Amino acid sequence: MIFEILVFACPLLLASAGALYSEYTGTLALYLEGSITLSAFLTFALTVITHNFILASFLTTIIISSILLFCGWIIEKYHGNVFITSLGLNLLFAGLSSFLSAIIFKTPGVLSSPLFAFNKTQVILYSIIITVILISAGGYVLFFTQKGVYFRTTGSDADVLRVKGINISNYKIVSWAIAGLFASQAGTLLAMRVSSFVPNISAGRGWMALAAVYLGKKKLWKIIAFSLLFCGADYLGANIQNFIPGIPSSLLLALPYLAVLLLSLGLN
Repeated sequence: MIFEILVFACPLLLASAGALYSEYTGTLALYLEGSITLSAFLTFALTVITHNFILASFLTTIIISSILLFCGWIIEKYHGNVFITSLGLNLLFAGLSSFLSAIIFKTPGVLSSPLFAFNKTQVILYSIIITVILISAGGYVLFFTQKGVYFRTTGSDADVLRVKGINISNYKIVSWAIAGLFASQAGTLLAMRVSSFVPNISAGRGWMALAAVYLGKKKLWKIIAFSLLFCGADYLGANIQNFIPGIPSSLLLALPYLAVLLLSLGLN
């Protein structure tokens, strides 16, 4: 069961790692929820079109990261409002998924195809490999390199970097792309898990990722711990009826969000 929860948590762990970069640079990744959903759709659509899942996953990452990189550049160049832009992107990405689905596949609903089907072993292997690689690489850059020091200083002590002649805007812009990279793979993993695209497939994981970063106080190990806790509650909600029938399904669906709320109240 513990191993299943670890695999189950991979999408949220990735989204949380991306949110950590944005948190350190002060760019607040409120677009994660929509990014995950759009990434899941793009992975499905591109796999069906190209007949190549790995290529589709790679192209999805490039597309999402490039869009967010461009948005970050626009924000920095024209001094836009990060909060409003992030919320706008979140709504745009969610709507775009349904729009493209209706245009390409003639339905805004659930999408499935024999070309997009994975067995349990494939899902487990890909989830673990991509999560370990990305989180390890992201954590190493952030906490053990000079560039990582600049990332971590951008949001809290920007004046120190300016005195040293470092352009903090570059780090803020890149953090958008990094968050997009992690979110895109989170969406890919969610689509793989059900071998299809389902509207609102992110199911609040973008918001839970932000909550994990907030509760973890930007400490990677704490963020991982909170992410696992949230996913443990989610996993419990999805499986507890097998052991205790009769529990209202609406209550079970709310379990991970109740965990977030209770922890937020209890730790502050």
